[in-house]
Amino acid sequence: MVSRSCANFLDLASWDLLDFPQTQRALPRVMTVPGIISELDGGYSDGSSDVNSSSSSRERKIIVANMLPLQAKRDTETGQWCFSWDEDSLLLQLRDGFSSDTEFVYIGSLNADIGTSEQEEVSHKLLLDFNCVPTFLPKEMQEKFYLGFCKHHLWPLFHYMLPMFPDHGDRFDRRLWQAYVSANKIFSDRVMEVINPEEDYVWIHDYHLMVLPTFLRKRFNRIKLGFFLHSPFPSSEIYRTLPVRDDLLRGLLNCDLIGFHTFDYARHFLSCCSRMLGLDYESKRGHIGLDYFGRTVFIKILPVGIHMGRLESVLNLPSTAAKMKEIQEQFKGKKLILGVDDMDIFKGISLKLIAMERLFETYWHMRGKLVLIQIVNPARATGKDVEEAKRETYSTVKRINERYGSAGYQPVILIDRLVPRYEKTAYYAMADCCLVNAVRDGMNLVPYKYIICRQGTPGMDKAMGISHDSPRTSMLVVSEFIGCSPSLSGAIRVNPWDVDAVAEAVNLALTMGDTEKRLRHEKHYHYVSTHDVGYWAKSFMQDLERACREHYNKRCWGIGFGLSFRVLSLSPSFRKLSIDHIVSTYRNTQRRAIFLDYDGTLVPESSIIKTPNAEVLSVLKSLCGDPKNTVFVVSGRGWESLSDWLSPCENLGIAAEHGYFIRWSSKKEWETCYSSAEAEWKTMVEPVMRSYMDATDGSTIEFKESALVWHHQEADPDFGACQAKELLDHLESVLANEPVVVKRGQHIVEVKPQGVSKGLAVEKVIHRMVEDGNPPDMVMCIGDDRSDEDMFESILSTVTNPDLPMPPEIFACTVGRKPSKAKYFLDDVSDVLKLLGGLAAASSSSKPEYQQQSSSSHKQVAFESII
Repeated sequence: MVSRSCANFLDLASWDLLDFPQTQRALPRVMTVPGIISELDGGYSDGSSDVNSSSSSRERKIIVANMLPLQAKRDTETGQWCFSWDEDSLLLQLRDGFSSDTEFVYIGSLNADIGTSEQEEVSHKLLLDFNCVPTFLPKEMQEKFYLGFCKHHLWPLFHYMLPMFPDHGDRFDRRLWQAYVSANKIFSDRVMEVINPEEDYVWIHDYHLMVLPTFLRKRFNRIKLGFFLHSPFPSSEIYRTLPVRDDLLRGLLNCDLIGFHTFDYARHFLSCCSRMLGLDYESKRGHIGLDYFGRTVFIKILPVGIHMGRLESVLNLPSTAAKMKEIQEQFKGKKLILGVDDMDIFKGISLKLIAMERLFETYWHMRGKLVLIQIVNPARATGKDVEEAKRETYSTVKRINERYGSAGYQPVILIDRLVPRYEKTAYYAMADCCLVNAVRDGMNLVPYKYIICRQGTPGMDKAMGISHDSPRTSMLVVSEFIGCSPSLSGAIRVNPWDVDAVAEAVNLALTMGDTEKRLRHEKHYHYVSTHDVGYWAKSFMQDLERACREHYNKRCWGIGFGLSFRVLSLSPSFRKLSIDHIVSTYRNTQRRAIFLDYDGTLVPESSIIKTPNAEVLSVLKSLCGDPKNTVFVVSGRGWESLSDWLSPCENLGIAAEHGYFIRWSSKKEWETCYSSAEAEWKTMVEPVMRSYMDATDGSTIEFKESALVWHHQEADPDFGACQAKELLDHLESVLANEPVVVKRGQHIVEVKPQGVSKGLAVEKVIHRMVEDGNPPDMVMCIGDDRSDEDMFESILSTVTNPDLPMPPEIFACTVGRKPSKAKYFLDDVSDVLKLLGGLAAASSSSKPEYQQQSSSSHKQVAFESII
């Protein structure tokens, strides 16, 4: 289905300052979708995903990230740009998880300043030689996008740092946000130039591109789209402080699969979706899924791995073995602790050094026998916080060495330079213990690398004169706040803020017996070697393929403006109920049953005034006045309020409290199949519900004659849902032998007698009509919520009812475009009233003249009452 939303984001933006630059002309040589190059050059199509595409002989993945996995440098002699693969890039290494037939297209920026005049030449060179498509961002936009919004807003916030004061973090700047959106728009343009939407899978990486999915989903409703967040995702209390929080959440929800390193990160994301967007999740056969406008957005939890081959190849280098021998000789007779961290405020380097100082204070026998090698990688960001962290690191190292050092002995050796890979690998292989003390980190692969290096290789063993069957050991002390911690069950986990506990953990790691060290190492090595980067990539892509299987089994509508755009995905048979169509059927039938929900169908759900207006009453009176019609309002509300509100409609039937009470007209008595003696279960339920109400702030109990309902809509979403589950289990055990049903609905737990539902109420009415010799030849049912699904299911089953002489025309209609058992929908209450008005008009036109005159006089009275 073609999207009805405007495709040009410029026309839909809710702000005035967005200034998207004119992107470069598309690259026609990489187009795989014939016939739409002109559309991509001059503007976008209307969002249809039904694009004719050429068949591809190779499976293709489009990898989108902030930076391309390339190294760039200019040749000093020729002045030409030279490019090579960055072998350490995760984006390049993930190819190991796929067959050699898989084609990869990379889209991202270059870590080099390419002049405007050179960009076209470089683009073609990268495309031909590396299958890479660069995104050239204007310099000012790049600074605002990456150094501004990404590094000064998102990165600190995702690591739990709030800008409480102007001198500690930057306050939100709308201009930086606009640059972020503009940069994501340019990335989307590049993806659109190369994508075959029916065949290709797009995999987006990290927080730099969180609104990119919205642009892509808008252009291709059925695009196969995955996203992996490599940083932490903060708790809702932190994330909700971000002014553009909803736009980023909706951006991620436009993906088919969202990946996180740990369950904690995923749980925080799900909590944010629940608290800010009102979305609930459920586990579907072991996979967590969010229902988002008919699409299921799946959640993937799997930490990334390392590239075994890359690390083992460095271990086999002669330079690595030489450095290992040098380290062995330099620190002979001493225990080595290794730390490898970036210079930033979240790596906990200062806390690590203070813990080591406490270790030397507490365990004095370690003095002179223990050395901490702290390798500091270059900082990825700049700013006052980084400078303060660096200054504190140097001063702490100096203090420790002055206090506990001696001639020829330094307790802490700080290596603050670019360390060659072979040298870093040698330190990994020689360290007795690895200490990772970050206060917050998305993943951190240092422990994985340490484990593999301690295992070694046959080539390294030979160079070092080590027997191949000699036992291998490794000891890890890791912060509980890093992403790899849950996967390292044999590591000693610590709270980095508790320096005494860290000092004790390091002492334990160094003094532990060799047998236990070996067992812990074997456990870790087995996990790391079997869950490498190839395994991670393959597993993610398999789940993405599974998440996209239903794409072409549903119809799609694009709805929403700007960054609020999303796709409504529904069954192909689901369509809007046409007034002309149903009126035509209505006129050709002789006995009709009409069932209408009340809240959300006849009266808006959001309205404070729940009484029906004059238009509703007038339409109902007209429909009830037709002798061919049997009209019922079927609601969960109590019979007293419904009877009072709908009293002007004398011939209207009412099924109150989900059908517990039924009245055929105002002249008839209320009927019920249940006696008051059967409600003894209420004395058992009420005290249980009261205890949960007292324990759950914001919850209430609703008392009905037919049911007791515990509401938790005003309670904390997470706590309310948890309490609802507990209450459900509690009541089911208490009421196991009672003739009642305990059901959990939208923010409620309800207890009611067995056999009470809107569906059964509808069946009773139709059965009575058949018994009276008036079987319906048309049945229409309109409702808006979950309880109305019972009605839809019930009337759809009447087609096979053997008591009916012939199957009736069925019109099951839900209010709002959403997944439903109904085959039709109407957009809102006003659409419902228009349709009912059309049926009422058809009834009036088919009446004899004297009845039409009477009806006209009634309408005049109704009109005058409105005035």
